[in-house]
Amino acid sequence: MLSILPLREEMNVKNDEIIKKTEEFAQRFFRQEATGHDWWHTHRVRTLALKIAQEEVADPFIVEMAALLHDIGDYKFSDGDEQKGREIVSHYLHLLPLSTSLIEKILDITSSVSYMKTLSPADKSAEIEGSPEFKSVSDADKLDAIGAIGIARTFTYGGYYHRPVYDPAIPPNPHISQEEYKTTEGPSLNHFYEKLLKLKDMMLTSCGKKLARDRHNFLVEYLNRFYQEWEAQK
Repeated sequence: MLSILPLREEMNVKNDEIIKKTEEFAQRFFRQEATGHDWWHTHRVRTLALKIAQEEVADPFIVEMAALLHDIGDYKFSDGDEQKGREIVSHYLHLLPLSTSLIEKILDITSSVSYMKTLSPADKSAEIEGSPEFKSVSDADKLDAIGAIGIARTFTYGGYYHRPVYDPAIPPNPHISQEEYKTTEGPSLNHFYEKLLKLKDMMLTSCGKKLARDRHNFLVEYLNRFYQEWEAQK
């Protein structure tokens, strides 16, 4: 009986080469990125997603590819055009020696993982959201938006777009719509209430929920300290 071990080793080598190529592609794409969605964000999401994937028994290759590409098609990097963003990722994937079905699985995750998608029921897909690969990448991406790193990224993003840190006269909109979310120019602190504080309860995996609790508590602690210092200066 012919052993399939050499075939498995060949597949692993091919996948490793594709991952390396995709990593380099992502690094080039985000070279000049300064909003907090840089290469290091992608790297952290990749690392966290693979950790979660082990517990979810998810396909590690799909998870790693989707994590590496998850922000490249984001509307923020394609002039607000979601379809254009999807086409950028699709074009790259079709340059690789991947099956059509595998490309679609990766593409469906990268097109659905954004928090903004949760603000519109029409954008949700039960089939995609039920997959362990999507859950792994989605939780990893959301985890990087909370805790100490999430706070740093929030103010990096706000500073890039010249938004004030805080303005008591501009209250947050906790029920923000998808369109409002895409166009808001509100203070950075509002983002805590419009997104960050909601993420703990949006985790899809047991690992994600466990990691989110501590990071969420740090957000609450930070806000309490912020308001204490703000009031002391009045």
